[in-house]
Amino acid sequence: MRHSISDSSQLILDRRSISPERFSGRKVHREIVEEVLQHGTWAPNHGLTQPWRFHVFMDGAAVGLMDSLAEAYRSHAGDAALEKKEEKIRMRGQRCNAIVALGLAHDSEGRFPLWEDQAALAAAVQNMYLMCTAHGIGGFWSTPGFLSHPLALDALGHEEGVQGMGLFYMGYPEGDWPSKGHRKPLEYVTRWKTE
Repeated sequence: MRHSISDSSQLILDRRSISPERFSGRKVHREIVEEVLQHGTWAPNHGLTQPWRFHVFMDGAAVGLMDSLAEAYRSHAGDAALEKKEEKIRMRGQRCNAIVALGLAHDSEGRFPLWEDQAALAAAVQNMYLMCTAHGIGGFWSTPGFLSHPLALDALGHEEGVQGMGLFYMGYPEGDWPSKGHRKPLEYVTRWKTE
């Protein structure tokens, strides 16, 4: 075998979404963020469109981003805005020093449907999750609706033609790694045909 099935399986089964509220505040180093993103770019993508675009906000820039996004949330929500939620958004910049704005540059030649590039980006995020897990870092993909607000779009800084696909937070979890998750048994989601 090329790789240990046991190690590969354990990595996949240990992957968790860990929200920034559960991060310890310990800094994630740039070299690790680069490695996580590099492995993200090895996701499968039809025709090698490589549709992913990353804007990385670290340290003070992460704090500034989340302050701007808190304002975008308040403006987007209007009278329905909750102070508690606005503060939660701001605090994510305090607890997390590495935030990646995910962008999608759809194949401009129109050779492939949009969903294929979206699937490629999702596969890239899965690779990122797995590398975070290997480093003992929590990852969290967040796609709140207020990211489409002009204030948020300005703060995220995606180039023209790049569709925002949410934020990916990275941070060291506080305390123990989250417990094992669960999934439906395979027989509930699979049908076999042999003839």
